[in-house]
Amino acid sequence: MIDKWLEIIGYVASLIILVSILMNSIVKLRIINLVGSTMFSIYGFMIGSIPVGFVNGAIALVNVYYLGRMLTEKEYFKIINVRGDNYYLKEFLKFYEKDIKKYFPNFKYEPVKNRYSFFILRNMNVAGIFMAREFTPGTLLITLDYAIPAYRDFKMGKYVFNDFSKKFIEDGYTRLIVYSDNKKHQRYLKKMGFEKKQTNGEEYFAKLLV
Repeated sequence: MIDKWLEIIGYVASLIILVSILMNSIVKLRIINLVGSTMFSIYGFMIGSIPVGFVNGAIALVNVYYLGRMLTEKEYFKIINVRGDNYYLKEFLKFYEKDIKKYFPNFKYEPVKNRYSFFILRNMNVAGIFMAREFTPGTLLITLDYAIPAYRDFKMGKYVFNDFSKKFIEDGYTRLIVYSDNKKHQRYLKKMGFEKKQTNGEEYFAKLLV
């Protein structure tokens, strides 16, 4: 019976490691791989395979080290405003079109309506894009708030909605709203401080900046 459980642990650990390498997000990859390598290390020691136990234990420690750096290291963010006819912007939207549609199925690029249109750089790498237009005086409607898969660890959102939001306030906007039917996107919005609202039977998410 014990041997059966050990075999199951080995299979589960292998499966978790396999799943980890399928992750687009580096943070998710590290976290899932940490769980898998830790389980595999325990499995190795339990079956008496010292090399398997030590090697996977070392992999687990490497994951802990890099996760610590990712989660605590101060990163550099910068906003780059883009015009509607920007070639890179058009190619970016085209390249990520399918993924963007998952979170913003009704997104349609209308540059003339945008009050804000900018790329977010993270350590000088393009991490995502943000677009918004005036909905009512003092309120911005977010039409696109997209992070590329490798940077979906909430840091970009925290930068835009906490640090950069001062710019919105300076420009006279004290409220942000966004429509979303995607469960993952809704969880992200809640983490960013948005609250679900309803007006005339229509649901949306809103965040007060002051």
